[in-house]
Amino acid sequence: MTFYWVAQRLVRVLWPMIGPLDVQGMAHIPDQGPFLLVANHQSYLDPILIQAVVDRPMYTMAKSTEFSNPVLGALLKRLKSFPVRRFEIDPQAVRTVLRHLDAGRGVGIYVEGERSWDGRLQSPRRGTLRLILKAGVPVVPCGIAGAYDVWPRWHRRIRRGTVRIRFGAPLRFPQLDDRRARDAALPEAEDRLMTAIASLSGAERTDR
Repeated sequence: MTFYWVAQRLVRVLWPMIGPLDVQGMAHIPDQGPFLLVANHQSYLDPILIQAVVDRPMYTMAKSTEFSNPVLGALLKRLKSFPVRRFEIDPQAVRTVLRHLDAGRGVGIYVEGERSWDGRLQSPRRGTLRLILKAGVPVVPCGIAGAYDVWPRWHRRIRRGTVRIRFGAPLRFPQLDDRRARDAALPEAEDRLMTAIASLSGAERTDR
């Protein structure tokens, strides 16, 4: 845990060299107990900055290919990240999330499943929505703005700029163990969650 907190404080100290970081809504992060923090994904910077500003340790999904590099994989594990196979059903990742929640931890998920291609908010992954409906824990929506301009997926270098992170009031969804019930609840869950994230991030939705 020491490594995590050292990394968090380093980011807090060094980030002002890149630009301002505007954070709002920290009071919406639960002081204790399990919760899901679900955010849009504009840049590699998103998990770095979210973990830097949230006082509680965040256990975050990261694409499985990043763990194939021994050095990067070891670093990610020490930063409380765990692998998920993108674009397919990954039962192991789901079990990992539920295990962390059962232990009373906070878990971070990027609902689009990958970084935005153009700064707009992409369609959510249905697997994430099903997981939310299975977990039945508070869901804190998070909107990130400016990270795409500072470090878009097309650029190798970070540019100066302001990043804004806004946390919304926790959303509550029913806990549904039956798959058919979860599938029936998907449209409403998607609309509630993505409307909240769009409002917090100010990002245009590509599915509208």
